[in-house]
Amino acid sequence: MPDTSRTTFHLLVIVFAQFAGTSLWFAGNAVLPELQSVLHAPELTSWITSAVQLGFITGTFLYALFAIPDRFRSTSVFLVSVSLAAAVNLIWLVFPLNAETVLTSRFMTGFFLAGVYPVGMKIAADRFKTGLGRAMGFLVGALVLGTAFPYLLRGLGGSVPYRTLLLSVSLLAIGGGVFLTLLVPVTHTLVRGNRFRVQALVALGKPSAFRPAMLGYFGHMWELYTFWAFLPILIRYYHEQHPDITLSNPLWTFGTIAAGAVGCVGGGLLALRIGSGRVARSLLLTSTLCILLVPFSLALPPFLFGLFLLVWGAAAAGDSPQFSTLVASRATSENRGSVLTLVTCFGFLLTVLSIQLMAGLAASAGISGWLFYSLLPGPIAGLWAMRRSR
Repeated sequence: MPDTSRTTFHLLVIVFAQFAGTSLWFAGNAVLPELQSVLHAPELTSWITSAVQLGFITGTFLYALFAIPDRFRSTSVFLVSVSLAAAVNLIWLVFPLNAETVLTSRFMTGFFLAGVYPVGMKIAADRFKTGLGRAMGFLVGALVLGTAFPYLLRGLGGSVPYRTLLLSVSLLAIGGGVFLTLLVPVTHTLVRGNRFRVQALVALGKPSAFRPAMLGYFGHMWELYTFWAFLPILIRYYHEQHPDITLSNPLWTFGTIAAGAVGCVGGGLLALRIGSGRVARSLLLTSTLCILLVPFSLALPPFLFGLFLLVWGAAAAGDSPQFSTLVASRATSENRGSVLTLVTCFGFLLTVLSIQLMAGLAASAGISGWLFYSLLPGPIAGLWAMRRSR
């Protein structure tokens, strides 16, 4: 197989494995309406997402602390992690169904996804020395599609039992890990005995080549997962304002989140021409403007409201791979995996704070378009951090 064809094939395998693994992420959210009716627990809306994020934060911190992505074969770390994530995703099918079991399952799923998302980025960074922005665009686009996939299954399947949906997603995730391990050779030389030093953790707070991109990523993360978590609620609120309209909440949610994959891939291709920094700043500015327009978008007819959601979905996720590209390309090769993992860890910590802030505001003030203004501080701070990045 020619080198170009082999490289393309390997990228496609990595992309599929990332898509399959990250389909576990929002599997609990996709079956949330059914769970709420069974458990009589409306508060699960915020906590079922936050549990995954908290697990992911804990996992990424420990994976980075022990330098697991740099000390062990990347594809093996991916396969073991995605298999464990798929297994714990199913424990609430074995144990008594209650809120504690569900949240524990979601936490442990997030914990092991620490060896999937950032490790997948490391595999791509090790293999694609040139055109990394394009490769990251495809890779994070796969993550976005994986995140949206359970909503597609729910929307098309209608009355598919949640047990069937969870089992299908888990099998898909394991399959992706197996394909990655069998078909993609490891190119990075393992650093035996390498430890992720505490000094490196402290260094994240000091001026560095990747600091602007890291801070821009943090601002982006304040918005993204809270937007995704409360997107079904926003769509339901729009439907309440227009009761004469027939729409499928899961399919609208899928379409909006999946639009992020288009933003990721398109941004990656554009980065080849104008650079990752300019793409990241432009998309972050676009998502900021979308947040400002949310209250006014609720008065739009369905077609225009749907178009607005697609633009917002594409912009909100599309800058992520370019921030990751900037961090990966400016970190040292010896600690690249650990740095990516740790930056991701802190980014997801911000998502928990943002989600809980919006949940608290929704509980006290009710659902409205103005509620989403709580997302604004993140993108604004990210734009400020990236203002001089080249």
